Amino acid sequence: MHVIIVGGGVIGLGIAWRSLARGVQVTVVDPEPASQASRVAAGMLTPVTEANYGEDALLRLGITSRDRYPSFVAELEEVSGRDTAYRRDGTLQVALDADDLAVLEELRRFQESLGLTAETLTGRECRRREPMLAPSARGGLFAPDDGSVDPRRLSAALLAAVDRLGGTLIRDRAAEVLTDRDRAVGVRLAGGDAVHADQVVLAAGPWSHELKGLPPDAVPPVRPVKGQVVRLRAPFPFLSGTVRGLVRGSSVYLVPRADGELVIGATQEEMGYDTTVTAGGVWELLRDAHELVPGVTELAFAEVTAGLRPGSPDNAPVLGPSALPGLLLATGHFRNGILLTPVTADAMADTIATGETPEVIRPFAPGRFRD
Repeated sequence: MHVIIVGGGVIGLGIAWRSLARGVQVTVVDPEPASQASRVAAGMLTPVTEANYGEDALLRLGITSRDRYPSFVAELEEVSGRDTAYRRDGTLQVALDADDLAVLEELRRFQESLGLTAETLTGRECRRREPMLAPSARGGLFAPDDGSVDPRRLSAALLAAVDRLGGTLIRDRAAEVLTDRDRAVGVRLAGGDAVHADQVVLAAGPWSHELKGLPPDAVPPVRPVKGQVVRLRAPFPFLSGTVRGLVRGSSVYLVPRADGELVIGATQEEMGYDTTVTAGGVWELLRDAHELVPGVTELAFAEVTAGLRPGSPDNAPVLGPSALPGLLLATGHFRNGILLTPVTADAMADTIATGETPEVIRPFAPGRFRD
């Protein structure tokens, strides 16, 4: 069996790697693999601290994927020979005033109702865990099983694994899906060449709906959501784990790397395909990060980037067979692309190889928007 995967971010590359391991012939089509949201993302693996009302199915999917990460990256690092900087050191969520503390308490009760583990901490206990926190920290929640990974290293490892297992990478844009007898049979590249396959997987993030030749009911309902991210560099261990903060109702997160990098994010802007880095976006991130951890202003500035998340109508991924036979969708991961890489890669590879959609992704089938 031969499958074409349109999109070379962590989702497309993850599916490619897992499919190759199942004996499927794989061609990945992307002009600049691992260069979009996968490069900008902070890499938090925090389904518990991001749990929202009404997103129970998404939360369960996130926990399933988070728990697969240790074995997923262990196998990936062995195959690729590259480190992913995976960490499982928990996430501390902190409130700086009484109103934010009340929001955290409501979140704790919601998590408890779902049987999730989160430890309630006083402000002093938060500072004992993370000494760089502001003295004004009123309290927090600690999720011990959450963690992080470096998406840039993860992408590089996936690219190397795909190459080592014999995958083909075409550095061109897929312009059109090719059909025969109402079935997807390949893609036409922007350069004009046609590439044929038994199945096509559309994993092009917020550009997934732009592939020409799709019937209307097979077009994934995704849109771009802009996010700006700041990277700083510390000469010493600055934080022991990921810290998320509520600052006057606004959310900010700080993700440390073992090499001293500190990633601060992220804005959430409905700005179409604009990826301009703005002074206002950078100021908001640094302002809120300074409120939470004052010492960030002493760190060296390294980089600021902006990327586009693929949002869907219900903020959940779009996974599985589309209305066009032979075309599978793997897009719409919104804020959770890095977190959901293992479960998406495994489930979509199973679907490609067997023709059966695993139970774990059935709640996220493309058809739910037509029902």
